[in-house]
Amino acid sequence: MKKLVFMLMVFAGVAVSAQAYTGKGDQKVNLGFNAWGYGTGITATYDYGLNQLISVGAGANAYFDGYNDDNRVFIFGRVNFHLKEALELPEKLDIYPGVDLGVLGRDFGIGAHIGARYFFTEKVGVFAEVGNNGSLGVSFNF
Repeated sequence: MKKLVFMLMVFAGVAVSAQAYTGKGDQKVNLGFNAWGYGTGITATYDYGLNQLISVGAGANAYFDGYNDDNRVFIFGRVNFHLKEALELPEKLDIYPGVDLGVLGRDFGIGAHIGARYFFTEKVGVFAEVGNNGSLGVSFNF
């Protein structure tokens, strides 16, 4: 009986249609850690799909160390260009270059990144971004 339940769970997990980016109306939230750039810390971003190629969003990075005491928070808007269709990637994977523009303490901040998301289930996946900042963590599909 345990084997049957296990096999059904595996089949159900494989049958779930996890999609990394669906285009217009797609919403993602990333929560993770900054590994380099202005310093180590935590990050949170939100992305909203405008069409099959472009999403816009916002985010915030809070730095624990590595920068100066006056500039520990970067609040920004962002735009990403999703390459899932152009590169014919699997449904669970999306690669996206993007740009961040915002305020870092009392300074103006701009950054560029390339990121990837991979979804294990319909709602939960992982992400990694490299560029001016490097971050990795958990991605949620809404």
